[in-house]
Amino acid sequence: MEDASHAVSSDQIKEGDVIVIRYEGPKGGPGMREMHMTTSLLVGRGMDESCVLVTDGRFSGSTRGPCIGHISPEAAAGGPIAAVEEGDRIIIDIPNRRLDLDVPDEVIKERLKHVKPVVKPRTPALEKYAALVTSADQGAVLRVPDWWK
Repeated sequence: MEDASHAVSSDQIKEGDVIVIRYEGPKGGPGMREMHMTTSLLVGRGMDESCVLVTDGRFSGSTRGPCIGHISPEAAAGGPIAAVEEGDRIIIDIPNRRLDLDVPDEVIKERLKHVKPVVKPRTPALEKYAALVTSADQGAVLRVPDWWK
């Protein structure tokens, strides 16, 4: 999120751009930070209707404009959001509730093989949380490990 906020603040983001913030989901955050800093900057610059923000993190009720959060599977779980590269087209079809990376599946699979996941500094408790938490589309709840059963 800090990198995206810096890009907005330093005029690197232009009308029509899609900003992708990843590694903010339940596993990657860990814990799903709110993307308020970046959305506030977009609003303050009058870009909240001309740019899209896509993230595996979350938004609050104060978010305005085209913002899509809780992307699952998240980047830290190997989701396609981890494979997005500068210049990729992202197709947003709101009536059909679809978000698609306009890149051939075989290219996405190849990119994912070479992704170096971002691992943020974690306390032991957050390390355990990240290992046990489910995806946002499953409620980001902790699952009981198989060895516990």
